[in-house]
This record gives sequence, C-alpha cells and structure tokens, in this order.
Amino acid sequence: MLTHRQKSILDFIQSEQREKGLTPSTREIQKHFRFASQTSVMQYIAALERKGFLNRHARKARALITPVQKVRINDIPIYGQIPAGMATLTDQSIEGHVSLDTRSVNASKNADTFALHVHGDSMIGAHILDGDIVILENRKDVQNGDIVAALIDGETTLKRYVVDHGRPYLKAENPAYPNLIPARELLIQGVMVSLVRKQVNARKRR
Repeated sequence: MLTHRQKSILDFIQSEQREKGLTPSTREIQKHFRFASQTSVMQYIAALERKGFLNRHARKARALITPVQKVRINDIPIYGQIPAGMATLTDQSIEGHVSLDTRSVNASKNADTFALHVHGDSMIGAHILDGDIVILENRKDVQNGDIVAALIDGETTLKRYVVDHGRPYLKAENPAYPNLIPARELLIQGVMVSLVRKQVNARKRR
C-alpha cells in the first residue's frame, strides 16, 4: 500500500520517464516537491523500492529504474468497517482510498473492487486480523469456501461462505463464534480477493 506522498513521487518519476526518456535525479525530485534535503527523497525512494515499485542500480548517475510498463496503480475506495465478529449494521460511506498495484489485487479484469476495514477477531483462523483492510470484488458468482462480505437478515459481516446440502450459511474462522444461518435472506456484497496489513498493526501486536 502506498501513502499519498509515495504515490505522488512515483507518478512524478513515471511522468518524467515517459516525457523525457530519463529518470529524474534525486535533486530534481527534491526541487519538484520542495523537500528541505535529499535525505527525505532517499527515504521515499527506499520505501518505494521495498514495496517493489522501484529498482535501483547504484553505480549509475541516475540510479532509479521504474518498471513503468509493469506497474498500474488502482485507487480502491474504502467503505467504512465490516465486523469480523457478530453481524451488525455498518456504515457504507467512503472513508478514503487504498492505492495498490493492480497485480497484487487478484481481482478479475475490469472488476468493481472496494475495500473495508476489519473490526473483530472471528476470522483469525483465515489470517484476517482486527485492523486489516480486505479488498473485495463486487460479483455474485460466489463459490463454496470464498470469504465474503455478506448481508444476513439485514446485518453485515465478514465470514466464509459455505454450502451444505444445498443450504448456504456463514462460517467463522474462530471457534469462539457460532456459524450464522440465515432466517430470511443472505445477500453477498463482495468476495474477498486480497488483504492489506498496515505495518503499524503488526508492531502493536508484538
């Protein structure tokens, strides 16, 4: 996941490569973004390199090589939170966006994707933790075993979709939570295709 500033710097580097055929120097990046020193530029470049958006050749004067033809950033809207616990009502207003390389999303081509913050621990067995961001694809052809955002009897939750003898229900990946069997309706709102875990969440759990 890229921060807003990281994405701006990557966009600038790619734009300069397309228009001039050259990668901008760290001094040119510093001047464009009005950084106080080149140290800030190098920190952003190092972060983009760690995330796989840049490759560097240390002995070249203009040492940045960006895989422009391989990287396509997609801004995915975040529609509030979804409980990974007991089903509850959730706000569907846009809270922001998460910027991802489209190769990492695993969605179908031209898919309608969106994101939700996870709240709760009912899906820890599927390695989905409180504070994670799940990326979902808006489609109806859900398969047995898919992890889904679902509206069950008027309430929303994140669970595994299971069909047993032709009857669908929602399964938690934590034995502390019961399975959810629809009394009236079960509407699939999205199928999970990817997961984003912020580093700050990982540090807090140590």
